[in-house]
Amino acid sequence: MATENEVRQYLAYWFQAGKGLVINSGQGYCRPDRVIQGDRYSLEFEQCWDQVQASDAGDCYLEGTSQTISDLLSPSWDVSPCARCGMPVPMISIGVASMQCPCNDMPTWPNQDLPQPRSPINSSDRLGKIRERLTASEPGD
Repeated sequence: MATENEVRQYLAYWFQAGKGLVINSGQGYCRPDRVIQGDRYSLEFEQCWDQVQASDAGDCYLEGTSQTISDLLSPSWDVSPCARCGMPVPMISIGVASMQCPCNDMPTWPNQDLPQPRSPINSSDRLGKIRERLTASEPGD
């Protein structure tokens, strides 16, 4: 079963790659210009996620796919890396399905000349861990 965090990350990565989210079976559309802001997801991304979670959102899905966000949050689905591009893709965990990665309709993807999509990073934590490793490996200890 895909966790809510895995589904959020799935959307965030694909938003960064240029995909959008179809809301309420085509009644709305969301694609934040900015997905990450510092060490967290942007307000734009959070507002899009809130739209997906709303009771009147209907079927919401990443453009180029057929699995709804509700499907992905059910016990039948997992989110795993695509064999072609490494991006997160939905995989059915119960039963059999013909799956295609959302990169299927992106002829120039993966593009190694562009920064790869990522999750937010807490710089303070990351730098603290580097400092700890450097301190632990100082000579004379």
